[in-house]
Amino acid sequence: MGLLKDKYAIVTGAASARGLGKATAAMFAEHGATVAILDLDAGAAEAAAIDLGEGHVGLACNVTDKAGCEATVAALLDRWGRIDVLVNNAGITQPLKIMDIAPQNYDAVLDVNLRGTLYMSQAVIPAMRAQKSGSIVNLSSVSAQRGGGIFGGPHYSAAKAGVLGLTKAMARELAPDNVRVNAICPGFIATDITAGKLTPEMNEQILAGIPMGGAGAASDVAGCALFLASDLSAYCTGTEVDVNGGSLIH
Repeated sequence: MGLLKDKYAIVTGAASARGLGKATAAMFAEHGATVAILDLDAGAAEAAAIDLGEGHVGLACNVTDKAGCEATVAALLDRWGRIDVLVNNAGITQPLKIMDIAPQNYDAVLDVNLRGTLYMSQAVIPAMRAQKSGSIVNLSSVSAQRGGGIFGGPHYSAAKAGVLGLTKAMARELAPDNVRVNAICPGFIATDITAGKLTPEMNEQILAGIPMGGAGAASDVAGCALFLASDLSAYCTGTEVDVNGGSLIH
């Protein structure tokens, strides 16, 4: 008996083999969900869906394209008849200092992390409202809370802080329809986003600031997403759950 038996879930940006999205999609599938993996690359999304097993779907979707988000969700509703869970995982980061953030850097990071979260949520909300149930899980970051200090630049901190504000406002507005919206704030997690990009000194400095003394695994974030997607968290909305090994303890 899985926690997501007979549920239908969408995870965005979930084709990367070592990413948070793929780990989350895999854990959802293990718990009985039928999952759609969305990614920019249709082939990668389809391959990732095949990895999960029979019945899962991989689709190309650019979360910054509102019409594309709507078309993708419409196709899934045609196939499934309902959508129970959306995980807004698609995101990008750039390790830039404040004076090095050019307009195109700002646009890229804010668009994927924040605008994409809005557009995908807008695409699934009508169906969730109609069925009077649903769970939206947004990926923020510890960098939103502590002002960077790991990898992303200030524009990444700003985008992920924006995700927290959006999460709480959506939670307030959607609560009467029994649609829950929560955020996860991962700390330093070993994924492809940071792989090979940190010097040994940077790595040491980051680990020194983590009471648990090590990086998290993608599965640590996936477990939290599973909790927020499932009925275990039925009375949780507008929350932010920290998955950071104690990074915010001063």
